[in-house]
Amino acid sequence: MSTPDAVTFADLALREELQHALEVLGYEEPTPVQREAVPPLLAGRDVLGVAATGTGKTAAFALPLLNGLAPLPERPGTPTALVLTPTRELAVQVSEALYKYGRGLGARVLPVYGGTPIGQQLRSLSRGVDVVVATPGRAVDLLGRGALDFGALRTVVLDEADEMLDMGFSEDIEALLGATPEGRQTVLFSATMPSRTAALARRHLREPVQVRIQNAPVAAGEVPRVRQVAYLVPRAHKTAALGRVLDMESPTSALVFCRTREEVDTVTESLNGRGYRAEALHGGMSQDQRDRVMGRLRSGTADLLVATDVAARGLDVEHLTHVVNYDVPSAPESYVHRIGRVGRAGREGVAITLSDSREHRMLKTIERVTGRRITVETLPTVADLHARRLELTRAALRESLLTDDLDRFRTVVEVLSDEFDVVQVALAAVKLAHEAAAGGDGDEPDIPQERPATGGPARRGTPPERGREQGGRSAGGAMTRLFVGAGRAAGVRPQDLVGAIAGESSLTGRDVGAIEITERFSLVDVPTDRAEEVIQGLRGATLRGRRPTVRRERYQSGPGGRNPGRNSGGDPRGNSGGNHDD
Repeated sequence: MSTPDAVTFADLALREELQHALEVLGYEEPTPVQREAVPPLLAGRDVLGVAATGTGKTAAFALPLLNGLAPLPERPGTPTALVLTPTRELAVQVSEALYKYGRGLGARVLPVYGGTPIGQQLRSLSRGVDVVVATPGRAVDLLGRGALDFGALRTVVLDEADEMLDMGFSEDIEALLGATPEGRQTVLFSATMPSRTAALARRHLREPVQVRIQNAPVAAGEVPRVRQVAYLVPRAHKTAALGRVLDMESPTSALVFCRTREEVDTVTESLNGRGYRAEALHGGMSQDQRDRVMGRLRSGTADLLVATDVAARGLDVEHLTHVVNYDVPSAPESYVHRIGRVGRAGREGVAITLSDSREHRMLKTIERVTGRRITVETLPTVADLHARRLELTRAALRESLLTDDLDRFRTVVEVLSDEFDVVQVALAAVKLAHEAAAGGDGDEPDIPQERPATGGPARRGTPPERGREQGGRSAGGAMTRLFVGAGRAAGVRPQDLVGAIAGESSLTGRDVGAIEITERFSLVDVPTDRAEEVIQGLRGATLRGRRPTVRRERYQSGPGGRNPGRNSGGDPRGNSGGNHDD
């Protein structure tokens, strides 16, 4: 009998058409999750699997589904299998995999999801399908229209079940499972197994075979390939801190995880303003927007992806060098799943976590559960950042001296050297090259360094940088009105202004006063003693993709007073009134 390590796809007793498809695709031997899951699935058993992205779980459930298809003339025309996924991206990826594996069987696979016209999906269902891959909401919609017939359904797969529950699909899943035949085969795969997911499995799986794929252990004597580090940063400064850390790290490609759609948009805008080619990905985007983002990632025109956990599920970004947790994940399993995307195939990777003092306890929990130390470092100082940028400029100049043909610039140097010392000419050239690469080393905001809740010092790094004290409004409540040269026409919303100010200064959202947004500009009140800090911070940031003019409003009204009509530039002014609604 073969040992598990010697198992081949031929040993799994798959149909000849599937064997041929796997050979054409270059699959040589099954992964651990495929070795463990395929035999019980072929035998008709329910399976409960815990496996992360990249382990081969799609093939683990797809191959048995396809193996059970009847000859094409004998198929019922209504689906015999339903695969539920949390996102449109994963639905498309699973559908493509099923199509590739089942091409020789004439498998009819249909992805259905929201955000696209339902008419085409209705027509495809009426023509007959074998496997439907769906997001829960669209599947419930089609079921309610009578377009999704479960009469011939034999198998239901819940892929990334934990994420579907986190997205609020619990009721939809229950409704769909309640409409399927009682004797169906049920398969549940999940990257983590929190209590809600385990309860779902207990309700709907019958004596399942359990498949649990652990992360591959590190070989004896081999050091881990992922460097794990955390920075303790006040929440109001996380966006600025992220930019500074990335500037120091200089990632080739990075994936930044955020909790909410709003965070994704704010962080993406801030990073683009800093000169990165960042793309956002979250559930609030249309399918066309998502497709464009993925196209830019595949073509290499984007080097940073900022995404929610759910939107990033199923994405396998090649040659990923850095994973950043903008917030500490709420469960150790999520942390492990995220950082498992770097350090693959022997490559080195870096996992960075930004934590405020309240989240530090979860960091310790993650360390305890994973058995790996997360080094808490102090945030790089402005001096560190300037030194790093100079180092990058020096490296670029050295590479140019070694590899580029510089003769065509000789005349410029010779002419200037008649008037200036050649060293001075070189210094000016280095200055211009440095400013072009580093954006001129603009003013960096002060970022206070937080300490762990236990009061212990941060480990390694340089001493904490002294920043402004956090506080509320200035003494006596004095406020200064700022003029921001972008308004409704540029898509600016109150939350954009609040987010930009909180991200680029030491203020929090509560410190920001009245906001007024007109068609062409915006007015915002900030504490007088922080006004210059906010102005400098916003001048180096982008707002809805543009870098607007920011200055003190020329006509400052008194407390509760009105603005006197128009300023010298002809911009209308009205009563700020304290209304934050656009």
